[in-house]
Amino acid sequence: MNTDAPLRLLLADDQSLVRAGLAALLDLEPDMEVVAQTDSGAAVVDLAREHAADVALLDVEMPGVDGIEAAAALKASGLACRALIVTTFGRPGYLSRALEAGADGFVVKDVPAEELADAVRRVSRGQRVVDPSLAAETLSLGGSPLTGREQDVLRAALDGSPVREIAAALHLSPGTVRNHLSSAIGKTHTSTRAEAAAVARDRGWL
Repeated sequence: MNTDAPLRLLLADDQSLVRAGLAALLDLEPDMEVVAQTDSGAAVVDLAREHAADVALLDVEMPGVDGIEAAAALKASGLACRALIVTTFGRPGYLSRALEAGADGFVVKDVPAEELADAVRRVSRGQRVVDPSLAAETLSLGGSPLTGREQDVLRAALDGSPVREIAAALHLSPGTVRNHLSSAIGKTHTSTRAEAAAVARDRGWL
C-alpha cells in the first residue's frame, strides 16, 4: 500500500441508505476514498481485486453470502485487502465467528464517525480492532454450545416451520430433528424451539 495515497475503501451493505451514509462520512476523511460499493457479500472479493481496495467494510446480515463469509473469502483470496465488520447487530456470537473467519476488526454502526475512521486506519496498519464492550460480553458467554446439526435445525425453525418440513429440508428423520431441537432447548436454557432459535440467533450462534 502506498502510504501517501488515500486508503481505498470497499463498502458492502445491503441497505442502500446505510451504505450511502457510511460512504459520505468516510469520504470526508482526507486520507480515505470509497472506491467501490455493493449490496452483496458475493461480490466483495472481485471488487476488492478490481479496485485494489485496502479495507473492506462489511455488514454481517446480507442475503446470500453474509459479511462473515465474505471476510473468510477475502482472507482465502490472498489479497492484501483487510476486512472490518461494521454491523448493527453487536452479537457476541457474530464477533467470535467473524474473528475465526479472518476479519481484522469488528465495530457496531452506532460508533462515532471519528472512531470508525480510526478503526479503518488501525485495521489498514494490521492491527486488530474490536468493540471493547462486545469483546467482554463474548468472553463472559463463551463460544456456541450448539453442534453444527443443532444450528442447522434451529436455523430452519426460525420461521416456525413444522418438524416434518424441517426434516425434509435437512434430509433427516422427524425423530432426529426432535432430538436436535430438544438438545438445543436444553443448551439455550429455554422452553420451546422458538425461544431456543431466538436466543441462538440473538447471540450470533446461527
